[in-house]
Amino acid sequence: YLLYIFKSSSLISTLPLHTRSCWLFGREALVADIPIEHPSCSKQHAVLQFRYVVKKDEWGEKKGGVGLYVLDLESANGTWLNGERVEGRRYVEVRSGDVLKWGQSEREYVILRPPKEMEEVAK
Repeated sequence: YLLYIFKSSSLISTLPLHTRSCWLFGREALVADIPIEHPSCSKQHAVLQFRYVVKKDEWGEKKGGVGLYVLDLESANGTWLNGERVEGRRYVEVRSGDVLKWGQSEREYVILRPPKEMEEVAK
């Protein structure tokens, strides 16, 4: 997965997320993996985390896999996924193409998964 950070449709930064199992976003620069300077964001605002999850398919068989999830850390001004507020203390799956926003910040954090061909080359 790659994280693209935009402000006013300008790309500010790109971050490969596969290098760690989780990423902390927040204003507290000493502990945040990705500092957010906007005053509406909490000191420890939200986490992006890879989790192994087992789901049942349509035939009732269990299949496991690693997915990317966002967790709002009960921030004062919320975490937004595709324009909808994420409930605090609940893991919500993030898919390729999803857009995250923190608090009232105008920055958009876009999650993209590289094509399978690129994933094979990276291994």
